[in-house]
Amino acid sequence: MLGLFCFQRCSSERAKAAVRSFLPILTWLPSYPVKQYLFQDVVSGLSTGVVQLPQGLAYAMLAAVPPVYGLYSSFYPVLLYTFFGTSRHISIGTFAVISLMIGGVAVREAPDSMFNTLHVNGSNTTDLDVVARDAKRVQVAVVLTTLVGIIQFVLGLLRFGFVAIYLTEPLVRGFTTAAAVHVVVSQLKYLLGVKTQRFSGPLSAIYSVKAVLSDITSTNITTLLLGLSCLIFLYVIKVLNERFKKKLPIPIPGEIIVVIVSTGVSYGLSLSGVHKVDVVGNIPTGLLPPAVPDFSLLPTLVTDAFAVAIVGFSMGISLAKIFALKHGYSVDGNQELIALGLCNFISSFFQTFAITCSMSRSLVQESTGGKTQIAGLLASMVVLLVVVAIGFVFEPLPQTIWMTAFIASVLLGLDYGLLVAITFTILTVVYRTQRYWGVVLCCVMCYYSSYNLGPLFIFINLFKAAYDSSQFFFQIRKTPVIA
Repeated sequence: MLGLFCFQRCSSERAKAAVRSFLPILTWLPSYPVKQYLFQDVVSGLSTGVVQLPQGLAYAMLAAVPPVYGLYSSFYPVLLYTFFGTSRHISIGTFAVISLMIGGVAVREAPDSMFNTLHVNGSNTTDLDVVARDAKRVQVAVVLTTLVGIIQFVLGLLRFGFVAIYLTEPLVRGFTTAAAVHVVVSQLKYLLGVKTQRFSGPLSAIYSVKAVLSDITSTNITTLLLGLSCLIFLYVIKVLNERFKKKLPIPIPGEIIVVIVSTGVSYGLSLSGVHKVDVVGNIPTGLLPPAVPDFSLLPTLVTDAFAVAIVGFSMGISLAKIFALKHGYSVDGNQELIALGLCNFISSFFQTFAITCSMSRSLVQESTGGKTQIAGLLASMVVLLVVVAIGFVFEPLPQTIWMTAFIASVLLGLDYGLLVAITFTILTVVYRTQRYWGVVLCCVMCYYSSYNLGPLFIFINLFKAAYDSSQFFFQIRKTPVIA
């Protein structure tokens, strides 16, 4: 946004406007109504933070990195968005679709086969070096996040926020619905407690199902029963929240209840040792020092980074516009690109993976009375408390708890699916606008000061209206009066 003022005559007012545009917090924080907003922001922030904890741990598994990196990604970007974002209600942090896309790239660049060690002995066994594999996947995820941040930031400076018009409602719905299948398939092995490799690329969903079915006889019954019971409980909580949403002051936090209870049961009954249930494992205490990503990986990740950058922005701006319309304020698409870019770029130096906003957390933040991003700031403080003090509490948590459903493309994979969808969208727009039918809705007389500019006809392109694009448009044409 600062670049917009470089071609204008410099003045102190324009300089201040440029700074306020780049740092929206300077616009709303000085006039923050403490008495009216603070209590609601505190309640909303604590509620959102409680939801953010289990989601951060879960989505790290989708991103194919250790769980603690999900907590890092739930802290730094949320903190930064408070300063740079224009939406008052969206909750920035980990998100299933983005995490799954990152996981696909990480698995492709660091497959299990790369870290198998053959021991030449009587049985010639092969061991997987999990530590080295996870370190490499974290490295890939961090570099990808850095590149995503750069792309989003540059697009924001170039005012490319208009690309959201190509991410239409049908496209987003189809993309997110298909992704639910991918997420479920990728988590089946955790639900059943079987050991299979993770696949990426085209047809990865089919390969994953085939691998799970081929090893179905080794299902861990304890893991399966625990996972199914948690799924049933979460479904019941969802029904109760929907039925009594007008009577409940805040939604029942089903996810955190499941986390607390299952962690206690796992620790008390020694599920990991006695019943061989896979658990989250070691969660280091404290924050990592900043580190420079390995930029030698950049050339192989450019295409993936563009896909993640566009999907992340589309999710963020879609929800931001919904809440802005509901509460009567506006959001700046270009500044949102800049904000997301800075959140991803700066946070990547602290070992995070790419983020965007989450619909479920945003609904919690808004429905519990959140008024500003002070709520998001407090949510990040909840995550910080866990990271620096009580992260060890979640170590006995069974991995099967993270059997969740969210978004992707079923057969082609997320990045290819997105490319096909956007290409088809652009082609349909181009085709429909070559030969279109229109209708004059009305005619109004237009006046500017004391000058009569003549009649104006409001004309609407019917194909664009029927197409159900993400941004509706109409044209106003000045037509001379025919005597």
